[in-house]
Amino acid sequence: MTLPVMEPDLDGATLKQWARIVDDGPFSSLCWGERIAFGNPDSSTLLGAVAAWTDRVRLVTTVVVPQLHDPVMLAKALATGDMLSGGRLTVGIGVGGRKEDYDAVGADIATQTMRGMAERVAIMKRVWAGEKVTESVLPVGPPPARVGGPPLLVGTIGPKTVRSAAQWADGMAGTTLDLDVGQQNALFDVARAAWSAAGKPKPHLATSFWFAMGEGDGPRAQMHRHLRRYMNWIPAEFVDAMAPTTGWTGDEDDLREVLRAFEAIGTDEVHLIPTSADVDQLRRVADVAADFI
Repeated sequence: MTLPVMEPDLDGATLKQWARIVDDGPFSSLCWGERIAFGNPDSSTLLGAVAAWTDRVRLVTTVVVPQLHDPVMLAKALATGDMLSGGRLTVGIGVGGRKEDYDAVGADIATQTMRGMAERVAIMKRVWAGEKVTESVLPVGPPPARVGGPPLLVGTIGPKTVRSAAQWADGMAGTTLDLDVGQQNALFDVARAAWSAAGKPKPHLATSFWFAMGEGDGPRAQMHRHLRRYMNWIPAEFVDAMAPTTGWTGDEDDLREVLRAFEAIGTDEVHLIPTSADVDQLRRVADVAADFI
């Protein structure tokens, strides 16, 4: 389950309530995304909070963009979160899809590439391995809970990115806009083949989609409002055109059917993305998720 970090008028109490309900089960992971030129919480600060608010669930960044950060400081922040959570961190990493986020922090948009991301991942892994990245007296710490650093998932919807990441990632954290199971399975096959060719164990296969739980026309209207707000860098007429077929809306039985379809193609994890901070929708999804333990 993803925290509703992209919703308006958030406060700490709401996020804490969501985190604790997710931690109580049956969810496997608690996720949150990163944006800069938006009203969402800072990813690293939130990591510290959710590490304190939870005890069981894995904590997953979906995704953090290393090109928007100094890689040494990002490695230190993530290692700190991993230490505070007792080794429950998984790091989803992507190149980011918004130029305005790069502009906001003065990052070079030319680094918005797989090469740019891989170069920063290599630095982060050196930090996590305890290597000195400068002539300092001591290396940058703290050490992460797992030797070599937390598991890494590449956030992508494209086969080229998946193949490129096989050298350094432990799996993928993709997303599907239209819930096309066949298309998702084709991308999973690319990952399976790339990891095998790299001599690595089977990749962790995760995907995600937006959801709005409920009956009637209300959930689709909720989805549309969310997409209009979240996709604010895209012309509104394009968002309006895609809104009727983007994400999932429905009731508990509908959601079970969708999750079973993803389970059937070997999906290890589905990261559900809320389009409302309404805790009732979270509880309704939890009832469905309990069937997949």
